[in-house]
Amino acid sequence: MPENLIEQEGQWAQELALESGQTLRNDFGSLRLWITMLDREWQVRYERADNKREDVRWLQVLGFVLPGGDVSLNRYVRNDLSPKLRMMPALPDRSVVIRPYHPLYIPAGGYCTIYVSTGAWLRLQVGDKQTQLLELPIVVPSMTWVGKTTMDGELCYASNTFARLALEALPKRSWRVITPVRIVNRRKDALLLERFSLPSPMLPVFKSEQNWLWTPEVTVTCEKDIAEAKLAVAPHAPADAGKCELLCHARQEPEKGGLVKAFDRIFG
Repeated sequence: MPENLIEQEGQWAQELALESGQTLRNDFGSLRLWITMLDREWQVRYERADNKREDVRWLQVLGFVLPGGDVSLNRYVRNDLSPKLRMMPALPDRSVVIRPYHPLYIPAGGYCTIYVSTGAWLRLQVGDKQTQLLELPIVVPSMTWVGKTTMDGELCYASNTFARLALEALPKRSWRVITPVRIVNRRKDALLLERFSLPSPMLPVFKSEQNWLWTPEVTVTCEKDIAEAKLAVAPHAPADAGKCELLCHARQEPEKGGLVKAFDRIFG
């Protein structure tokens, strides 16, 4: 590696200071992002790979190398002349419909906790005032419609999952957010879990000491009719995450006590 290049593992909320003309390249699997600081402006370039690969490692390379001219350029005026920048995570701005690859049955009176991961969005903040330049999804999500009709419902993001019951079996990437979802079936018959809607805008994001991202545990309780299921969000990071720090507040604050609401779109 050339002497003027510095390679390191990316860290959320890490404060970096660039020199004028210096570029920080970030590799997030299918997304490559370049951030350049000049005397009077910030420049941001990014491109996405055609393949669907998602490497485990978040690689950062700091130097004076720019990509080719075919990569689109976004320019931002530097009113705050501080050279600092931070990269912060956020959850999607819409609910995410989670679809297990294989349907999961929860027996009458039973419960389970499944672990799902959601692609994070990246917020680029610069200067002493931590001014946000942009926000973009690290992995572009597909869209889906959830509702009884084409008029009664909402547009959501879609995500497939293996609905893993063991945390150890969940692949961990620093740009995906882990959510434990506890499903309690108090009905007299089995509950078939084919899909459910995760209210991502109502969840904060925590970072563990291992640089993994977490949300609080989400509990879905089904008493009788699945159209009247209740959803609650815990007020803190899950115990599975270990010691954590809060990085990002929820886009929408849940109601007091963590209870979000009972609504007919949890299970699609």
